[in-house]
Amino acid sequence: MTTTTAPLSQAFGYGIIIGLGFLFALGMIATTWALKRYQNEVQTSEMFSTAGRTVKTGLVASAVVSSWTWAATLLQSSGIAYKYGVSGPFWYASGATVQILLFATLAIELKRKAPNAHTFLEVIRARYGAGAHVTFMFFGLCTNILVTAMLLTGGSAVVTSLTGMSTAAACFLLPVGVIIYTLFGGIKATFLTDYIHTVVILVIIFIFAFTTYATSPLLGSPGAVYDLLVAAAERHPVSGNAGGSYLTMQSTEGAIFFVINIVGNFGTVFCDNGYFNKAISASPASALPGYVLGGLSWFAIPWLCATTMGLACLALETNPAFPGFPARMSDIDVEAGLVLPNAAVALLGKGGAACTLVLIFMAVTSATSAELIAVSSIFTYDVYQTYVNPKATGKSLIYMSHLCVVIFGFVMAGFSVLLWHIGVSMGYLYLLMGVMISSAVLPASLTLLWKKQNKWAATFSPILGLACSLVAWLVTTKVQFGEITVKSSGSNMPMLAGNVVALLSPVVFVPLLTFALGADNYDYESMRLIRKSDDADIAAAADVDPELLRGQPSSSDNSIAEQENLTKSAKIARIITVVMTLSLLILWPFPMYGSGYVFSKKFFTGWVGVGIAWLFLSTMMVGVYPLWEGRKSMAHTAKSIYLDLTGKRGPMIQGRMAAVEADGDEVVKEKS
Repeated sequence: MTTTTAPLSQAFGYGIIIGLGFLFALGMIATTWALKRYQNEVQTSEMFSTAGRTVKTGLVASAVVSSWTWAATLLQSSGIAYKYGVSGPFWYASGATVQILLFATLAIELKRKAPNAHTFLEVIRARYGAGAHVTFMFFGLCTNILVTAMLLTGGSAVVTSLTGMSTAAACFLLPVGVIIYTLFGGIKATFLTDYIHTVVILVIIFIFAFTTYATSPLLGSPGAVYDLLVAAAERHPVSGNAGGSYLTMQSTEGAIFFVINIVGNFGTVFCDNGYFNKAISASPASALPGYVLGGLSWFAIPWLCATTMGLACLALETNPAFPGFPARMSDIDVEAGLVLPNAAVALLGKGGAACTLVLIFMAVTSATSAELIAVSSIFTYDVYQTYVNPKATGKSLIYMSHLCVVIFGFVMAGFSVLLWHIGVSMGYLYLLMGVMISSAVLPASLTLLWKKQNKWAATFSPILGLACSLVAWLVTTKVQFGEITVKSSGSNMPMLAGNVVALLSPVVFVPLLTFALGADNYDYESMRLIRKSDDADIAAAADVDPELLRGQPSSSDNSIAEQENLTKSAKIARIITVVMTLSLLILWPFPMYGSGYVFSKKFFTGWVGVGIAWLFLSTMMVGVYPLWEGRKSMAHTAKSIYLDLTGKRGPMIQGRMAAVEADGDEVVKEKS
């Protein structure tokens, strides 16, 4: 889609990006003010980075869904569906859900063994010292840079295709609103805006699904889509698919993508400080259910979205309503993520383009906010407080956090423009991530799970793994294609080689270095010695008890009970992750792959129906449940605002008593 054929005007694009961005920013400023006035919340360094470690299950789940719903979740999955058919959405969804479920185990272990940590890197340093700390800092920042670049390159490509807006302008304007509301609200802003983003994304996917499979005059039913997919396979059968069909789980190229997807996404979850931030911010009772519910809820988003829009694109490309008719989409446009917007324009015209623009805006900005907080936390606690100013006050930590949010946001905007100029697309970055970062997954996980891993294995196995993965990737490219270019190195086989070597090489290096140089017998005590930040200066300025800002003090009995509950949750997490991993990766897809079954029309209808039903369940878990959990706090705040507006009471005074009701909801009660 070129600028001249863009369905929306440039003014509309600027209006959505700038208008929605500043609307969210103003909303977060107002929310921060209300929380301070009516819920006794003061923006300390602890609150900025950990939200007081009290976030409940529903918000944790919605934040997981929102943070994991990147532009690639919607755009790349739809492109995979366009290339490989019905198998693509499932391979994408299952290959990226298991990491969230498996991460629940690490989240529980982090809460158990380092209850006061601000970042995962603090845990690395507490166990192994500065060498490993710097190594994992490199891999953590590399993860954040690649993820943010992918968000901005994919999002800006869609904005340009839909509005004709300058790609460079989109790269710089998309993060602006996110930077503003993150500055004011910290990680609490991320949780609250994540909830709104998630709800909007769910609503738009429902619009696309019901239009495609129920109301569209061009399609209107699963049966109509099925017939057009059969015709599409006759025109251009898929190499490696059973019978060349788009309606089968047996897809050779799809299976290769599945492996790349699994490996790469291990890195982007287990090496991304943003997911550890959310685990740290969760209340102890909410970490496990939050990540499990979030992972299961997220599965339906790429599965149904891609099954709808990727297949609709295939079905409609011979229709005059399709952008670019009568030509098929080019490989460059598919890699750039334009399958979904093309399908939306064909189905709904300008309305579809507007929905897509809002959808991608939500996906890009919500995940970008998480990345800003992740990088801000690393520079604040792992660089500034650790190596520059160990006695940093709360105000200086807040200042550093704000500074890092602004600098990282704009640096990444410039980097994304550079990638666009040299022709590196979102799809390329998505496949490359695992090559660059997955060698750190195993040693990072074993830091919390295996007491014998020594500092040499933790420090050097990620570095050696990265060297091996780069060699495997580039050598495979050279052998297969005879040259190393962006196009050749982005092909499936080179990326498969690099990704697999990155994830699995530490399986050799970790035990080799551990037992050759002396295994540890770590007791995790140094992790427990990590302390919260000293926000006494902020407390004094706000006339608030410092202990109140640091969180509710726990009695010895409560601490013991909390540890017992976390130990029990750890066992449950392991059982859930094993069962769900086996189900999503093996028991469900591989019998269908091995049989070479080509879907009948009735089976395809049922397949779509399961996807829609699953998305309804996701909506209940991450759309309705957070409101139910927070109903008393919201009611209290609404009542307080009403009393203020009607002049029935004066302003709240900072430092008044905070009481915790029996059900666990924190409500600031006015003393008469």
